[in-house]
Amino acid sequence: MEDDHGFATYRYLDDNKVYIIDIFVEKEFRKNGIATVIANKIAKQAKRDGRTLLIGSVQPSAKNSSESMKALLAYGMKIESSGQDFIILRKDI
Repeated sequence: MEDDHGFATYRYLDDNKVYIIDIFVEKEFRKNGIATVIANKIAKQAKRDGRTLLIGSVQPSAKNSSESMKALLAYGMKIESSGQDFIILRKDI
């Protein structure tokens, strides 16, 4: 999924889930709602395709992981599980 200043990679997992692998927004355009627009486009397409759940993840040891976590929580995702290597988040669509 693309926008003029960013893009996202995602994939369908099973009969009802779509996993957002990554969302990237050019540095000078961050904090302007572009990631939300891209995520909403993914959710809209996924819903049309019969999906009902968005999944995302954060690797706590990754650079800027706290910013990624804040963004996912602000988007309305909830923590589904938390471990040493990954935090899995979900949002009904």
